[in-house]
Amino acid sequence: MTALLSLYATIVAKLERADWLLPTVARFLFAAILLVYFLNSGLTKLGEGFSGIWTPSVGAYAQIFPRVLEAAGYDTDALSFFHKIIVLAGTWAEFILPVLIVLGLLTRLAALGMIGFVTVQSLTDIYGHGATDALGAWFDRFPDAVILDQRALWVFLLLVLVIKGAGPLSFDRALASKSG
Repeated sequence: MTALLSLYATIVAKLERADWLLPTVARFLFAAILLVYFLNSGLTKLGEGFSGIWTPSVGAYAQIFPRVLEAAGYDTDALSFFHKIIVLAGTWAEFILPVLIVLGLLTRLAALGMIGFVTVQSLTDIYGHGATDALGAWFDRFPDAVILDQRALWVFLLLVLVIKGAGPLSFDRALASKSG
């Protein structure tokens, strides 16, 4: 039993010195699981042609402000400048923040922004789209609720990056070594 405990202590000590492992794996998993999801979601919000980055699609407004757009008769011109700015910011965030995380550039700030994005996305799904059936519940026997279960894991992954940073294979590390 002593030999087993000694082996365990040796392994644990090595893991505690592997500071690079957690943020590197977190960025890899973000890229593998969420990067394409967010990029595709952002693409659905772009308007026609190159100017679509400045003129979001009707679908963008429908995704972000579903009840407001419905009340306006699906006429985006009837919405305020505030609505357009929020839709543009949300659309750009779906492109910029994930790419920053994968590159490891301004990672802590980008991950914090993504946590805010996921929170707003979840609240919009619940209150704007009425997706209460996807809400789920914690401490139940079902681990697959889209909002409480799945997005809690997304936020945890992002929290690892907020706390630990991007790890050694990142632009953050390269920039820090040049400035220090």
